[in-house]
Amino acid sequence: MHTNTAITLVKRPTGGPITADNFAITALPIISPKDGEVLIKQQHLSLDPAMFGWMSADTQSYIPPVALGDVMRSSGIGEVIESNNPDFAVGDRVMGMMGWQHYYLGNGQGLNKVTAPLPNEAVLSVFALPGLTATQGLFKVGKPKAGETLIVTGAAGSVGSIVGQLAKAEGLQVIGVVGSDEKANWIVNELGFDGAINYNSANLDEQLEKLAPNGIDVFFENTGGAIQPLIFARLNAHARVVVCGLIADYAKQIPTLGPSWLNVIKKRITIQGFTMPDHFAEIPVLLEKLTPYVMAGQIKHRSHVLEGLASAIDGLNLFFSGANKGKLMVKL
Repeated sequence: MHTNTAITLVKRPTGGPITADNFAITALPIISPKDGEVLIKQQHLSLDPAMFGWMSADTQSYIPPVALGDVMRSSGIGEVIESNNPDFAVGDRVMGMMGWQHYYLGNGQGLNKVTAPLPNEAVLSVFALPGLTATQGLFKVGKPKAGETLIVTGAAGSVGSIVGQLAKAEGLQVIGVVGSDEKANWIVNELGFDGAINYNSANLDEQLEKLAPNGIDVFFENTGGAIQPLIFARLNAHARVVVCGLIADYAKQIPTLGPSWLNVIKKRITIQGFTMPDHFAEIPVLLEKLTPYVMAGQIKHRSHVLEGLASAIDGLNLFFSGANKGKLMVKL
């Protein structure tokens, strides 16, 4: 019998880098689908910062943690190779939560057919979780208006880069916060951002003053870090803060203290956290919103592709170092 190579979570991280002992590489049997089931050969899987939360023991989060011994959770894209489900035919390209493994067996729930004539890398970079997250967070939570100023952290990442481009297309002034000069050049010269700040540089407050002299109306937060309170201090009255991620705190046992709430009162600031699992039912509507921007050439992306299933383990640490350039994924 052929086997399915899979990676299971066997030990929860306790802070710091992800290490090989958090996981086990195992061989599982490939089981033919029963009535209503479908077997998929996965081709690319996505690596996302949300995985750090999924590996924790926190049962009060927006989604249950991955159980010890279970295949590590992830979204991916692949091809149907056997089907006993009338909704899927052999050869269909599908996307969904299929985990860190070469083959996925399921009943079809949560799987979406991919019909766009685009490479897997482009689909995972734009139409999968990054694009959906950016569209939901910006339009439904950030409520941008033409002429406003938006700042997005993690601006060269898979979500942040799309947020900034969507905001530019809507007529906003867009500032991106990134971790290197190379990324700053990319988002300004290639993606069309109005300005960029390398959070590893000096005089962060002076740079914010220069790029946003009239304050900030929308703050799309993906990272946290030392620049967060400086941005918060420059928010205008009735500003909206979209809290999407805090990668700077994911490896810490004790999170960084947040800014004072005084400005929330004085400036009537709206702060909202959101996660995509709350909005999976809205995916068709979000894709309908996002697709015209993509078709008009207003959304560019780049993919950072790792090779081989085992590369997923150490690949997660690229989020901590900021060494990934674009949407991080694994080619199987």
